[in-house]
Amino acid sequence: MSKKINKDVVIANMQGALRRAKWMMRITMLKKYTGPVMEIIERVPSKAAQNVIDISTLPESRRTKQKVWGRIYTGHMRVSLPIIRLILDAITDEQGRPMDLGALIDDKVSYRGDIPLTEEAGMKLGLLAVLHPQVRSLSRVELMAWRIRLLSREEAMYLFTKSTIPAYEERSVIWARSGLRILFAGMQKDMREIRSILENLRE
Repeated sequence: MSKKINKDVVIANMQGALRRAKWMMRITMLKKYTGPVMEIIERVPSKAAQNVIDISTLPESRRTKQKVWGRIYTGHMRVSLPIIRLILDAITDEQGRPMDLGALIDDKVSYRGDIPLTEEAGMKLGLLAVLHPQVRSLSRVELMAWRIRLLSREEAMYLFTKSTIPAYEERSVIWARSGLRILFAGMQKDMREIRSILENLRE
């Protein structure tokens, strides 16, 4: 029997982690999209921080800026919800206790606000956010989400970096994303195999 989780308690308990977190997921509404949107955000050094020798001379609010790496939305978000919950449920506090963050993501995605992420969770969700927009099939997006969830922290870091930071020239990111879409989600002609794999992953 699953335990009943009080969402207000989860929100209260995550505030300290949210202030410290380098990565976060913001659930919001944007004019460009229908329904809620999940933004995957990393706090990166600000220009001011890059131009000073001693960062402690800057107020904390000026040391970092928020970089939105990508967004998860509409039907793609809906089919990914069970996997997103699993990624969030794997996040623990500094004492190794589950933070129950997945409880904030109900089927209607009614929560609005920021959720703290670990680096591993941030890169996995960031990878899904940058790869899913060019995939039309919901089944392929779901398979992509399952396979990304199964990555190790090191694999997620390596593949996220490859798909966001040009290694040689700008097009290297485009090539990396194209290859990873096939790696994680197969091709449109593979739907029979994709459905079979999904049935096993959902069990």
